[in-house]
Amino acid sequence: MAEVVGDGSLDHKGNPAIRSATGGWKRAVLVFGPELCERMTTLGVATNLVTYLTNDLHLSNTKAPNIVTNFLGTSFMLCLLGGFIADTYIGRFWTVAIAATIQFLGMLVLTILTSLPSLRSPHCVHDCPPAKAKQLSLLYLALYLSALGTGGIKSNVSAFGADQFDKNEPKEQKLMSYFFNWFFVSISVGALFSLTVLVYIQDNVGRGWGYGICAAAMLLAIVIFLAGTRMYRYKAPSGSPLTRIAKVVVAAVRKHKLELPRDQSSLYGSLGPGKDAEDPATDQSARHTNQFRFLDKAAVLEPSDDEIYDENPKPWRLCTVTQIEEVKMVLRLLPIWATTITFYTVYAQMLTFSVVQGSKMDRKMGSFLFPSASSAAFLFATIMVTVTVYDRFIVPLMRKLTGHPQGITTLQRIGVGLVVAILAMVVAATVERRRVRIARENKLLDSPDVPVPMSVLWILPQYVLVGIGEAFTYIGQLEFFYRESPDGMQSLGVGLFLSTISLGFFLSSFLVSVVDSVTRGGGSGGWIVNNLNRSRLDDFYWLLAVVSSVNLVLYLICARWYKYRRAVSHSTGTSAHF
Repeated sequence: MAEVVGDGSLDHKGNPAIRSATGGWKRAVLVFGPELCERMTTLGVATNLVTYLTNDLHLSNTKAPNIVTNFLGTSFMLCLLGGFIADTYIGRFWTVAIAATIQFLGMLVLTILTSLPSLRSPHCVHDCPPAKAKQLSLLYLALYLSALGTGGIKSNVSAFGADQFDKNEPKEQKLMSYFFNWFFVSISVGALFSLTVLVYIQDNVGRGWGYGICAAAMLLAIVIFLAGTRMYRYKAPSGSPLTRIAKVVVAAVRKHKLELPRDQSSLYGSLGPGKDAEDPATDQSARHTNQFRFLDKAAVLEPSDDEIYDENPKPWRLCTVTQIEEVKMVLRLLPIWATTITFYTVYAQMLTFSVVQGSKMDRKMGSFLFPSASSAAFLFATIMVTVTVYDRFIVPLMRKLTGHPQGITTLQRIGVGLVVAILAMVVAATVERRRVRIARENKLLDSPDVPVPMSVLWILPQYVLVGIGEAFTYIGQLEFFYRESPDGMQSLGVGLFLSTISLGFFLSSFLVSVVDSVTRGGGSGGWIVNNLNRSRLDDFYWLLAVVSSVNLVLYLICARWYKYRRAVSHSTGTSAHF
């Protein structure tokens, strides 16, 4: 008799999924396509967008980077919407399929905008008028269609891939960790292609060709993804996660005057004292925890709760311990969520100011002119190398030293990335100070169009460091938020993680605007002006290093406070705290 998957997965017809006929690696790899092409598309646009905005549309050095970071920020903020729609209404599969189609349409608009001569700005060298309203309207339409597509894809495609593995089956659970690592490698492959081949095509063949390739690739990814429809494992939508959270909060508020019982087993829906609290077969979400005790009042029984003996108790008056613990799990995620935002503020500089920084340096390598935007290719190449070394060497070594099945915990992995991000900003500030000094020595401070005689390779260390940091932080966050989110809320959990990227980009835009406003006072030229040689970009990098250092301290406090869903690793008996 065929073995049914034990985690409640369904096949494409809505029947219990058969293990041998659905899911597993053969089906999980099909989800790499939409994510690979999404990364190729988004970065193919964002990485070189700042040069398009300044050189082709003649926008300023303060407005152009903010358009890029706002586009990327909106893309990741919409992941919350994508996760909500999937968990509540249509499931992950259809959310990914529809979102990929929307992103394809966005790239089609951008291809038309950059291909038709009537929509291009006239060639200009000095005192150029900015782009017309029609051009900017089409640009924003294309960018935010693409952003909407990104929001639906990124919040669901990794969770949908992880759904192909049964978390209740030890062998498949181990494969899930490998899936997250290699899923991120697929992201890096798409990013690497966009930062090398696509950037070269945009700069030397035409932007229309570069964006057209992105549109064609996304269309191909949609076809491949849909081809696996009959072979995937599906999770049915579990209803609105916001409603589930609201029920607990409302019930707790209604009973805020009641005293909590000393015996937790008297709470409604408690496992009871006869249940072994460390039984590995028992899900942590059903066990009572002592954090956020005020929410426990939602499970306190009172004489008016006679309806609990009915088959359908009133959910807005009385909640089970499991329902309350789900809300506690979401609340425990929030401090970790808040203290990982600054990493992506650092990351945003690699796609904005570092690109402009590289464009003002010597980019000649023999007869080849190195595209400044391609510097980020080293970031993603570093990610691929780091993930491989981590997976093959670091994890086995740390597993022996710590006894932890993953080598180090996900929170420790995130922490390593935050430390490396600080080092990246220190290096970036040092390199920029050297670049400006060389410009001064060669009397080029007022000649921003003349490359400073300093090789563009000097900025590569900051890209490498951010790449190492992202390999630790991004994958750690992805696995952490998927595993630690309540069952049925994984898409929203992944969306919550991806919103840190969004807020990191928005924080970058905010800091740029504030720094520009504050430093221009009193007749000063400011830290960030159109002439980068007269800017104080190094001071801005130092500011980010300080902000990131303060954030690291807060993160360490939050990580020490956090309790995992399984407070004890049952396979080793060792503590699973940070």
